[in-house]
This record gives sequence, structure tokens and C-alpha cells, in this order.
Amino acid sequence: MKKPVIALLAVALAGAALPAFAQSKGDWTLGVGVHQVNPKSDNGKLAGGTLPLEIDSDVKPTITAEYFLADNLGLEVLAALPFKHDIAIKGVGTVGSTKHLPPTFTLQYHFNSKGKVSPFLGAGINYTTFFSEDTQGILEGTKLKLGDSWGLAAHAGLDFAVSKNGALRVDVRYMDIDSKVEVNGAKLGTANIDPLVYGAAYVIKF
Repeated sequence: MKKPVIALLAVALAGAALPAFAQSKGDWTLGVGVHQVNPKSDNGKLAGGTLPLEIDSDVKPTITAEYFLADNLGLEVLAALPFKHDIAIKGVGTVGSTKHLPPTFTLQYHFNSKGKVSPFLGAGINYTTFFSEDTQGILEGTKLKLGDSWGLAAHAGLDFAVSKNGALRVDVRYMDIDSKVEVNGAKLGTANIDPLVYGAAYVIKF
């Protein structure tokens, strides 16, 4: 993700003479980009603290839609293609995988929206649904189930105007994602995923 972010920053700095990307009440924006979901390093321990989890990261295309309830104040929804993560137990290796979808609703305020660079901050709620769980290694042949999760979410980023109705965006999100883990119906504990989500997108205003 570093190279796309650097490229976007370079374009933004080169575009000092470009028009502003202002958002007014009643406007819509649509963003198309790519994001990387990075679970935190400590993903919890199962079976009474004896099985420390490791969950890897994944990158997928994303889409956002935002409606402006007032000047500079928007309600955004995030959608994506399914992210896939390998699940490992430290010292044992990979034991399974899962896919998830993380639709997220965020109320966010855009600062300096009439400028060429507009930062924004937001907070909201995330719902994550897990599916297509698979097992391997010591769990091969068992049935793995990860429960769906509701949690808080935060969003921050920068929009770099490239036209009156278009901007390049770099952003980061935090999502509170905790999933109950079951193997063959037995409850083993909670996976604490809690990722940071880094991305870049092109945003167009309607």
C-alpha cells in the first residue's frame, strides 16, 4: 500500500492550482478504491488461554457512498469484496481460514472542504459477517465457525482535489471486531481482530 499512497501524495502536491472539492448539503459522493485489512498483532487466546491466535491481512477493492446531511457533514457506507484471512495458532501453524464482509456506517465531518486538501474525521458502527470457514492442519476435518460481530468504527483521511467534482483520497479506519469461535459446536473463546484498514480511492461528487 505504500507506493499508491506516495503516488497520491505526489499528485496532490503537484495539483496546487486545481479547484476545490467542496461538499454541500444534498450532495452525494462515490468512492472506488482498494483497502488492506490489518488485524492487530494480538488476536486473543482460545481454550482457556492456551491457544494464541494469529490472523493475517488481506487486500481487496472497496466502494463507498456518502450523502451530505449538511454542508461538510456526511453519512458514509463502506462495502467491499470479501476479505479472506488465514488463521494460525502460534507454535502450531495455520489451522484454518475465513472470509468476511465488513459493511460500515460512519458519520463524518470534512474540514476545509473548499480547499485543495480536505481532511476528515468520522465515527460510526461496523457489522462484520464471517462465512466460508475452512480448516487444515490440526483442525482438518472439523467444523470451524466464527460468529458475526457488531462494534464501533473510526475513520480519518485526506481528500486531494483533482477537479471540481473529483478527489484522490487516502484514509485509515479502525474497526472493533470480536468474533466468538466454535469448533464442532464447542465454544473455544473470542478472536480479537480489531484491524486498522489502510486505503486509497478516487472519489467523485454528484
